[in-house]
Parts: sequence; C-alpha cells; structure tokens
Amino acid sequence: MSIFHSNQVPFGAPGQEPAMPPGSGTAIVYCEGQFGEQDGKTANGLVRHSERFQILSVIDSLHAGADSGQFLDGVGNGIPVLASLREAISYAGIVPDFLICGVAPADGLLSPRQRIVLLDGIDRGMHVINGLHEFLNDDAEFVAAALLAGVTITDVRRPKETKDLKLFSGRIWGVTCPRIAVLGTDGAIGKRTTATLLVKALRDRGVNAVMVGTGQTSLIQGSKYGVALDALVPQFCSGAVEDQVVRAFEGEDPDVIIVEGQGALSHPAYLTSAHILRGSRPAAVIVQHAPSRKVLGDFPMVAMPTVASEIQMIESFADTRVIGVTLNHELMTDAEVSAAIIAYELELGVPVTDPLTRPLDQLADMVLLAFPELSASLGAAGPITPKR
Repeated sequence: MSIFHSNQVPFGAPGQEPAMPPGSGTAIVYCEGQFGEQDGKTANGLVRHSERFQILSVIDSLHAGADSGQFLDGVGNGIPVLASLREAISYAGIVPDFLICGVAPADGLLSPRQRIVLLDGIDRGMHVINGLHEFLNDDAEFVAAALLAGVTITDVRRPKETKDLKLFSGRIWGVTCPRIAVLGTDGAIGKRTTATLLVKALRDRGVNAVMVGTGQTSLIQGSKYGVALDALVPQFCSGAVEDQVVRAFEGEDPDVIIVEGQGALSHPAYLTSAHILRGSRPAAVIVQHAPSRKVLGDFPMVAMPTVASEIQMIESFADTRVIGVTLNHELMTDAEVSAAIIAYELELGVPVTDPLTRPLDQLADMVLLAFPELSASLGAAGPITPKR
C-alpha cells in the first residue's frame, strides 16, 4: 500500500493554533505489545498513511524484525518493526525529530512502562506526540524533562478553550456538495482507513474528494480538516463536526466530503457517531463491519451488532441512506471474505467490498453509483464499472 509523506501539511485544524511547531519531520512510533491490535490503531494508521511525518520505524518487541506493511496488510512498505527505542534510533542513524505514542487504549492512559519510553525519547531530544486522554503537559515530570531537553510535547486531544468551541449553527445547509460518513459497527474497526482509501480512490477517478477527520489519529496523520471529537464536551460535538465540514467546503470547493466515523451508533460507550450524523448531515453512509467479531473490541460483555441492525438504526436516526458496506477481514481467509461479500450483498442489496484486499475502484464505484452526478468529475479513469 502506498504511504504518503509531505513536508507542507500544517498540524491542527484551520482556524486553530497549531498543536505543535510548524513543519514536519522524521518519527518513530511507539506501540509496544499492540501493533496490529485494536489498541494499536494509531500506529497501524500511521504506517499506512502519513501526510505529516516520515515514519522510520515502529517499536514493538513482540513483532520485531517484521516489515510493518507486510505484517498489517501483506504488502511491504519498508518501515520495520524494531524491539526498542535504542534499536530504532540506531537503525535510523540519527535521533529522529519525533516520538509518537502509537497506542490508543480505551482508558486513554499511559502505563508505567510507556512513561519510561516516552521520557527516554524526550531525554534523547525527541519531540513527543501524545494522542491519549492523559495530557502530558499537565504532568510535572514530563514538563520538566521537556524543558531540560528543549523539546515540545503535543497533547493532540487537548480541546480548545471553551470560548472557541462551536455550537451547531445550521451552516451545514450551505454545504452543497454531498457528505458521506464512514460509520461502523464497533470502535477500532477500520473506519479511518476506509475513509482515507475512499478519498484516494475518488481522487484517482478525477473526483475532488476531501476528508474531515474526527479522531486523534487522523490529526496526527496530518488531516487538514478535523477535530478530536471524543475530547470535547458533548454539547459542542455536533457543532465541531459541522464547523470542520464547512471549513473543508469553503477551503477546497470539493465535489464530495468524506467524514471519518467514530465508535458506532449502537455502541454503549462511544456516542460520537450520533454527533457526526447530526453535525455533518450526510447524504449517505458507508458502514464498516468485521464479520469475524463476536463481541465489541474493548467491551467483551457486549455482543457485536449485525450489519442489518446497524443500518436500520442509522437510517432511523438520521435523514440519510446507507449506500454500501466495507469489511474488515481480521481473522478471515480470502475465501471467507469473498463469501461474506456475496452474502451481504444478497442480504442487504448494497455493494460490499474489502478496501484493503479488493481493488479500490470497487470502493469508488460505491459512491459514484449512488451519486451519478459526480460522474461529470471523472478523469481518464473511464466509466463506472459496477461489481456484480
């Protein structure tokens, strides 16, 4: 899979003060014991796609020696998994600019072992990027270490001042291009990856697609428009989504806006999907599902919903329609993925694909078939070729 790097993407959403010094640089991603797992989703996302950082390696001693792309998706990307920070710095041949905390546990807190590694990175002169709910700039030990080393700590999830938060205003109705939300049946199920790939697939077909991120990983990756939604007071969540969609529309004049989902509308703990539906007012939704999951990822006491029940809930909750289903193939063989695609298409009557193992054209077609007016934006990629 392609990895995108750029030195020109500012960190933080437009209209906000940047959460870190301007510019980008080289980075090591710390993900001990979690790479490829649900709680390693920040690291997983960064090795697949990063517009801001040049990712040099991932730290996870459990999978040391692997190529991160081969390990995740069966396609090498040249980013190795190494056993320790010392080994990662030795491999780089320099002290990289940034150490990114690539774990994302449900409680959003650092373990004692994780603290030691991040403090070691600071002592070595590395800026730290932290996407957890635990703000390191409020921790005296981290603040002192950063001051002594002359580096910065970025708490990506730290919300703006209350005076700068946005209530829903109705400005969304001035956004005339289609908005498509990528929602799911669980957290850490691949919604951000699918949204990122969908934007790429549409751009490859000549459609000006823009993504609005709603989580800390998309912001770390370099999303130009977005907000860490689960860090906000709920009263302002819908307004924050609306504000970023409006900014994307006004700043990019896109043909279509893709909105990253969070959690699931049916999820008992994560309610951010409701704010995404209310704030972005999507004309359509794509639902991401992992057929092999029997229980929710971080909540094993709760059974996974069916795709059909999630679709019914979404379409009952919001004035929208589900136009397709995308699959997470975890713990599935390729034959099982193919069988699931056929079964869900017959059951649900919408296109189904696996964005990571099937051609990206199938993902683009899911949107272009639902919005034929976008066909006028197609380049040389040719006509829509529905998969049936």
